[in-house]
Amino acid sequence: MEISLSNAFLFDLDGTLVDSVYQHVLAWREALDHEGIALSVWRIHRKIGMSGGLFTHQLLREIDKDVGPDMAERLRVLHAEAYQRLVHSVVPLPGASELLKTLSEQNIPWAIATSGRMETAGANLKALGVEPDTATVVTRDQVRHAKPDPDLFVEAARRLDVPIERSIVVGDSIWDMLAAARCRALGVGLLSGGYGQNELERAGALRVYEDPADLLHHLDEVASRST
Repeated sequence: MEISLSNAFLFDLDGTLVDSVYQHVLAWREALDHEGIALSVWRIHRKIGMSGGLFTHQLLREIDKDVGPDMAERLRVLHAEAYQRLVHSVVPLPGASELLKTLSEQNIPWAIATSGRMETAGANLKALGVEPDTATVVTRDQVRHAKPDPDLFVEAARRLDVPIERSIVVGDSIWDMLAAARCRALGVGLLSGGYGQNELERAGALRVYEDPADLLHHLDEVASRST
């Protein structure tokens, strides 16, 4: 008797499928330095996973500095330019390609939903071997609000024609888990982006694994089965 997993998987990209979180951190620091804004790397890391616009407002709120539309746009462009100079070092996380291949072989629907715009996500998808013209990929360009709002994941589930309540959101940040909870999806956390297990669980993760390879090894723990 053939047994298939009935859930759909909605993946974050940075820190979840590709090892790119710290490249983003360094790119944001370069952008902020260019604008004369000195912030420690750890503060920047804590906001990775949000959209660029929300990222700048949340981050600069901590130093009591207003961010107008012009500055927010400059920072976004500077970050994208700096990231392109670092993207050559981005590689898939252990087990990421194998996980996606396994899901496809078992006819389990999956999508990628990232807070990044295609200008930065495109290179990451290429490193992962995912073609956005054939795979289901939702970027910040295509939704009204990014994480921690659930729009990205809701749109990904819609494109897969799967109820969001039957979807498993896989991400590395608390922003992924909060977004999953807001749309009543199951949240599964990975440690590969730098957040700790307790942080991810407090944000709503039902299970936490080390990286995509570890999730693949425990796939039956998070996905319901139907015959």
